[in-house]
Formats: sequence, structure tokens, C-alpha cells
Amino acid sequence: MATKMRTESDEGSGVRRRRMLVVEDDRDLASLVALGLQRAGYEVLVAHDGRQALSLARSQAPDLILLDVMLPELTGTEVATRLRADAGTAKVPIIMLTARGEESDQVAGLRAGADDYVVKPFSMRVLVARAQALLRRSEPEEGKSLEMGGVSVNLSTHETTAGGKEVRLTLTEFRLLSALMAARGSVLSRAQLMAKAMGPGVLVTDRTIDVHVTALRRKLGDHAAMIRTVRGVGYRASADAGPDE
Repeated sequence: MATKMRTESDEGSGVRRRRMLVVEDDRDLASLVALGLQRAGYEVLVAHDGRQALSLARSQAPDLILLDVMLPELTGTEVATRLRADAGTAKVPIIMLTARGEESDQVAGLRAGADDYVVKPFSMRVLVARAQALLRRSEPEEGKSLEMGGVSVNLSTHETTAGGKEVRLTLTEFRLLSALMAARGSVLSRAQLMAKAMGPGVLVTDRTIDVHVTALRRKLGDHAAMIRTVRGVGYRASADAGPDE
């Protein structure tokens, strides 16, 4: 059964606490993670299999999902894929929790739509910090938009259009695209993109950024060529589509 965990301070405050959905089939670990998040001031929902996770994500509108990879019913990767395909949950930030440190497993989660990943065993302090950083990155900027080569991003609403058509991006993809467009043709190294899209101090590999950029290009369709690879350096965005450099 899915569980909703609350604290006494939730009652009567008049302010909705940020809501986390923890999806973990190990009930002891799920309880420990939920307790740590509660102590950090969050409301916590808990599910123990993939189908429960989908149901809660669609009905309870969590602000962030902590999603284990190995789950009964549906794997975490399958859950992430379905969440990203659903307009109601497509923009919810996802951190994948995995017991496997291999790059291939991390890449699979990122390709499914995860914004970040944490490898087990993890420090609760680190997990909370990563969740807090991802939530901060999800906060909109007021009254600002960027346009380049038929692509437009609205920083207030986190909406993206390409050729006038809506493009659904994950939070990390959106921040990557915004950073590249804001640079106005200047080259950004992978390290710079990591800091802008995933926050300072988050340790990820160059491959992580490459996977996100590949997904971003795929979603931009005919406008994919605006994002150019500068070999040995990083990426840049240009209104004039052209080959990699």
C-alpha cells in the first residue's frame, strides 16, 4: 500500500509544504529516506512498486520524485518513461536511485527522462542536498524569455516551442537549452553546462551532459542543428544551423 507521511507542523500552517514522492521497494530504506526528507521539512509520499508510483504521481502532483531503478510491477526506467510521456507529469523533476554504479545504468536512467541520479549506498545528507538543488533549479525566473532560430523558451513558465510547436523537455534539458541560448553563440564547456543545468558541486560525468544534449536535440527535431558540438570543448547554440565544429 502507498503511504503518505505527514508531520504535526503540516496541519494548520496554511502553506503547502513541498511534496516528495519516494519510490523504493525496500521498505526499511524507504522509511529512512522518508524520515530524512521529513526532517528537512518536506511532505513525503511513499510507493513500493512502479504502478503505485504512477498512480501517486498522477493524483498527488509531487514536486519531485526519488525513483529506484529496480522495482516490482514496473521498473524505475519504465516509470520514468511513462511519466515523461504524460503531459500532467512530464515536467516533474526525477532523481533516479540505483544500486549500480556502471555508466550504462546511469545513461539508461537519463535517457528515460531522469534529471539526476544518486548511487546506493548514499549519504542521506547528500541525497537531501541533491533534492534541494533540483527543486531550486525548478523554480521559474520572472518575466523572461529567450528566442533563437525559431526556438523560444519562457523562463517563467518553463515552456519551450520550436517552430511554434510545444516541445516537452525535462527540467535538466530545459536548463541546458536556456543556458546555451543565453550564451548567444559563445561556447560553453561541459563543466560550465553541468554547473548551469545541474547546479554547482554536483559531480556527474561528461557523458551525463552528452546524454541530455542528445535527448534535447531529438526533441527539437528540425531545429536540432542549432546545438553544435565544439569538439574537445563543449557545446554552443547558433541561430544559423550548421555542422559540428
